[in-house]
Amino acid sequence: MSKLYLITGFLGAGKTTFLKRFLDLFAGQKIQLVINEFGQEGVDGTLLSGLGAYLQEISGGSVFCSCRLDQFESVLRSSVDLHPDVILVEASGLSDPTGVRRLFSQTDRFPHIDYQGAVCLVDAVRFPKLYATARTCVKQLASSDIVVINKIDKASAEQLDQTRALVRGQRPEIPIIETSFGQVDGSLLDLLSAQHTPAPGESMPLTADLTVRKLHVKISPEISRYDLQKFIEMFIEDTFRVKGFLQTSDAGLLLADCVGNVVNLSSAPADVPENKIGWLTILSGARMPVHKAVKQACQWYQRYILE
Repeated sequence: MSKLYLITGFLGAGKTTFLKRFLDLFAGQKIQLVINEFGQEGVDGTLLSGLGAYLQEISGGSVFCSCRLDQFESVLRSSVDLHPDVILVEASGLSDPTGVRRLFSQTDRFPHIDYQGAVCLVDAVRFPKLYATARTCVKQLASSDIVVINKIDKASAEQLDQTRALVRGQRPEIPIIETSFGQVDGSLLDLLSAQHTPAPGESMPLTADLTVRKLHVKISPEISRYDLQKFIEMFIEDTFRVKGFLQTSDAGLLLADCVGNVVNLSSAPADVPENKIGWLTILSGARMPVHKAVKQACQWYQRYILE
């Protein structure tokens, strides 16, 4: 049987960085990665390629939503032919994994999968605000077996105390690991083994994706790094996450990976597929005025906007 681990956490919590560290705990084993992104143009899969694991991507919605559940089940059934020792699933930051235990307790559908539990990544700085505004954070925390409070190096003592209190308030018994840059060791696997309990074999409820505004903007490679940063700054305050691989005229290929109100542009990997270059994916909440802000930014920088 293949051991399956689920990685959850809201947008920007550090799931992809954590997953790279988590992979190290399974050295010498055959790994299958299933990467789930809400946007059509996947970024995380590209960043995780080349790690020696078999990689499959599911984009355009959460794998636990009715819109993608069939595709997720198909990927899991096909894993029988791969014979992986371990399957690691990175869920979309907007996913509601409430029914995950029920899903994998149905042994007639997945007789080759041994579900080991869910790890929920929490951003020590942003979690108090997100917990109050995004119901998905509550759902992800409720469905998890371990909480990893990440980015503690960036959090003040007050922010860290608030984050701990919120986690303990909802899940007083859940094990908590505090770290930075997703660093974990083998003790996490021991905690999961002790914590996880199977759910009764009931039918899995079909959940809807978090109500979200999703925009895709095609940007010309003629844009400079400075103009790209200023373009994103015009609407970043009204978003959950902004991601994409963008070619620039003066700084080469950049990865835009923005969380909250911070614009982060860094050098992209050299092996990014051509069809993923040039698209900026923008995710925000239903009550955030992102459409108006993006439209204004596109008008201001219209010479660089292709579609």
